Amino acid sequence: MHIAILTFDGFNELDSLIAFGMLSRISLIGDKDWRVSIASPTPRVTSMNGLTIDAHIDLQQACEADAVLFGSGMKTREVADNPSIMAQLTFDPARQLLGSQCSGTFLLARLGLLGDAPACTDTTSKPWVQAAGANIINQAFYANGNIATAGGCFSAQYLSAWVLARLKGMETAREVLHYFAPVAEKDEYVARGMAHIEACL
Repeated sequence: MHIAILTFDGFNELDSLIAFGMLSRISLIGDKDWRVSIASPTPRVTSMNGLTIDAHIDLQQACEADAVLFGSGMKTREVADNPSIMAQLTFDPARQLLGSQCSGTFLLARLGLLGDAPACTDTTSKPWVQAAGANIINQAFYANGNIATAGGCFSAQYLSAWVLARLKGMETAREVLHYFAPVAEKDEYVARGMAHIEACL
């Protein structure tokens, strides 16, 4: 099982790296067929705060993944206006799980993958994501079939838990949330996260 996290120059570290850390937990506990990759249009990308990381795969390889998460960043609109990048982003929600966070929802909208279903984004991105035709709702997470959207940096946990629930089952999603949750807040943390997921499954 392969999960790709689309990560572009100007990326938000929390969006890409929280998801990468949480989803990579599966391979650490023994599932050798589970792989999580940072996917970028260039071999290296630099975040909005100056962190430079190496990509594992390119965008064409990401299009073959079982699940794809669209991270956000300061340059998302530049990405959306770049024909050479957008032409590489071909996905099939009939066979893939597709999730976005914050301005990543703009890319889903520009690719015509959202339709008129409710979608989530962050408050800064909301006006121009709506202008792209997305039906934005005021909540942290929403999933419709194989497409999920989330709003706010710390909603990465919900998007990650959704991927885990869909690909590995609800119990695995609970276990991973529990592992990463703050000490003395684990039960409350897991209950809140799973409530978001269960409402959409």
